[in-house]
Amino acid sequence: MTPLDRRTLNRTTLSRQLLLGRTSTTPHEVVRHLVGLQAQDPEPPYVGLWSRVADFTMDGLTGLLHDRAVVRATMFRGTQHLVAADDYRWLRPTLQPLLTRWQRGAFGRSTAGLDLDELTAATRELLVGGAVSRPELARALGERWPGRDPVELARSAQGLLPILHPPPDGVWGRRGPTPFVLAEQWLGGPVADVPDAERMVLRYLAAFGPASVRDVQAWSGMTRLRSVVEGLRPRLVVRRDEDGRELFDLPDAPVADPDTPAPVRFMALLDNVLVGYDDRSRLVADHQRVHLMVHPPVTVDGFVRGLWRIERDKGTGTALLEVRLFAPLSPAEEDAVTGEGLRLLRFAAPDATGHDLHLRPLDP
Repeated sequence: MTPLDRRTLNRTTLSRQLLLGRTSTTPHEVVRHLVGLQAQDPEPPYVGLWSRVADFTMDGLTGLLHDRAVVRATMFRGTQHLVAADDYRWLRPTLQPLLTRWQRGAFGRSTAGLDLDELTAATRELLVGGAVSRPELARALGERWPGRDPVELARSAQGLLPILHPPPDGVWGRRGPTPFVLAEQWLGGPVADVPDAERMVLRYLAAFGPASVRDVQAWSGMTRLRSVVEGLRPRLVVRRDEDGRELFDLPDAPVADPDTPAPVRFMALLDNVLVGYDDRSRLVADHQRVHLMVHPPVTVDGFVRGLWRIERDKGTGTALLEVRLFAPLSPAEEDAVTGEGLRLLRFAAPDATGHDLHLRPLDP
């Protein structure tokens, strides 16, 4: 089988990620297809869907949050994600080994010597009456275990039992105390009893493949997935990249033509397509990776070419989109970035008195 070069992997990934052309599929189905959206802040999931869904509006996601069709929780890599509610039920137990490791790594000092079963039971008891804000939960746990960091006790609970953060948490522009609620109460039933790592790997490959075992682990935050993938090998296609790495894929999943045009896309901060691989060279150059942890990127011809941010002029009410470039663009590329950027501004800042866009080199 011919090795897959970087450009073929790029176009295949963009196709699987619905980034070669906006889809008419519903936002809910897109969230399911992508196995969730990175959601450390409220705004990135909205941008991620706007980049993929035709005629997407903010109500398209806000409504899903209020309807409990999608939920916000600590998930992959121990970070906040929006996932479809039906996926959460089986993903949460599947990710428990990661979340146990995350709890120990992030809050192990604060819980050292504590009976974690007792902490879990106490948290459940405090939440059984309904949603409680993180500060309220922290105060109650701090009173029970004086001398411990109460905030870390409360945050630790996210790794110990299924907890969701219901709206208004996760809604565009919302800032404030994070609400905690038991998943079983918000969803009207318990999460699954057993993990399903095979299902997780297959869903990942549908949206991110072809990919290596290390890629699946980087995306999920899980370890020891080699045995899971090996168990699936008879059901998968095995390809290789130009460096000889094994890339696993679904047998009916198409590989894209490397010459397929790729439109300009303004990506969400920490969009999983940017961080969901161990080897990110199909989209991102090594020297760019450090920037993507704090700034969302713009892609041109399928690859990261710059970073973007929106600022509001408090005096005039104008919204400015600043694009900082890793390297100069051609005149045609500049026109494409400007056109897509102004569309983003009209989506993200519809109430602005004006919209402006500046292109400039990235500071050394």
